[in-house]
Amino acid sequence: MSTAMLNEFLLATWQTIYMVLASGMIAIVFGLPLGVILLATRQKDIMANKFCNLILSTITNVVRSIPFIILMVAIIPLTRLLVGTSIGTTAAIVPLSIAAIPFVGRLVETALNEVPSGLIETGTAMGATPGQIILTILIPEALPGIINAITITMISLIGYSAMAGAIGGGGLGDFAIRYGYHRFEASVMFVTIFVLVVIVQLVQFAGDYLARKFTHR
Repeated sequence: MSTAMLNEFLLATWQTIYMVLASGMIAIVFGLPLGVILLATRQKDIMANKFCNLILSTITNVVRSIPFIILMVAIIPLTRLLVGTSIGTTAAIVPLSIAAIPFVGRLVETALNEVPSGLIETGTAMGATPGQIILTILIPEALPGIINAITITMISLIGYSAMAGAIGGGGLGDFAIRYGYHRFEASVMFVTIFVLVVIVQLVQFAGDYLARKFTHR
């Protein structure tokens, strides 16, 4: 690998990390409240609201059902509106975030749903408000599951970021296509795959460590 190609490779690696971290943080900021609301607004739950739950569930399911490549192309006008361009690493963060938010929401909802109902009933009996139940019972008890949800999301975003490179998003996916696929350089493809695997393993290790650390059992 030449010096120029090595510099391109390092830049592509940084672009992938930047895309994943930025979109992951956005997904957490919006996806965590979404998951809480999806659970809380269920019938017979702490903030039961069938209409709100139906609307949010429908939107979440619709966005999740759209393949990422199609979603990325479909929201090009929104991407241009938000960042001024539809091409490049920063532009790729928009569709990555939109794809990840409902993903996080559903996983967080599942994690919260695993909290024993007896704990919620105890909190209600003690006069806790819905907000107090969410902040002091649901989230702390479901924290390991939430961390696992975030870990799964970050790993999925690594794969999505590689797909984003196929249509101008930059990163390791773009590097692999330009220097590996188009130039028939198998070694470049192998190195790119190896780096992606290393990144995934590091994210998984960190997620598993934090999940164990916050497990109450």
